[in-house]
Amino acid sequence: MHMPGFSTWTHFLWHTLNVVSMLQEFWESKQQRRAAFPSEGVVVYESLPSPGPPYVSYVTLPGGSCFGNFQCCLSRAEARRDAAKVALINSLFNELPSRRITKEFIMESVQEAVASTSGTLDDADDPSTSIGAYHYMLESNMGKTMLEFQELMTIFQLLHWNGSLKALRETKCSRQEVISYYSQYSLDEKMRSHMALDWIMKERESPGILSQELRMALRELEEARKAGQELRFYKEKKEILSLALTQIYSDPDASSPSDDQLSLTALCGYH
Repeated sequence: MHMPGFSTWTHFLWHTLNVVSMLQEFWESKQQRRAAFPSEGVVVYESLPSPGPPYVSYVTLPGGSCFGNFQCCLSRAEARRDAAKVALINSLFNELPSRRITKEFIMESVQEAVASTSGTLDDADDPSTSIGAYHYMLESNMGKTMLEFQELMTIFQLLHWNGSLKALRETKCSRQEVISYYSQYSLDEKMRSHMALDWIMKERESPGILSQELRMALRELEEARKAGQELRFYKEKKEILSLALTQIYSDPDASSPSDDQLSLTALCGYH
């Protein structure tokens, strides 16, 4: 009698579990126990419009971490389940002690960062260096899990991507000031609008750059999704660039700065 292999049993197990309900119950239980992300208590699903398979679904967790289906799915329900499965696995993995920011975790992370760059361990005590800024960010989030830390990391990835960090360095704002300032904000519609405005101004200077960046962002998002990676950074890039293009075509004066803009001047006045 032929016995099915382990991978077959695993596939059967995941297929029979109601992973969508399990993911929702996991986060509801987590919030009741620890009041984690109290202002964002909903697991949100998004299905990409498609005339037919393969279908793509994303799930955003409380706190903003995002995952998608990495398998080729022939129905929207299957794509939703697969996205929930990836998110549930990562949510459970995030509960391990090794995923919480401790002194030991910070030391190991800094050593890994030094090994992957041209920096040294001495840089960890100098906030003006990239290693030092990373060290400072980790220490400022002591006790949090990596998913809880993810939003701040995503904000700084986006600021680096759109050139804001370089502009801030030119105004002589320290990395500590930048980190302290942006740690007060969440990645919301207001911040996306400000970043979209940055890209509208870039488009005015270099016509075609928006479409080029959007094509790259869509490709990166698809590759990361198929690899089962966390998607927030890639998805936010797509949303910001799409918003910028929409504003350009709907409002010829979209590049006019708004009164409440999160400006470099405001940041540099923060001391």
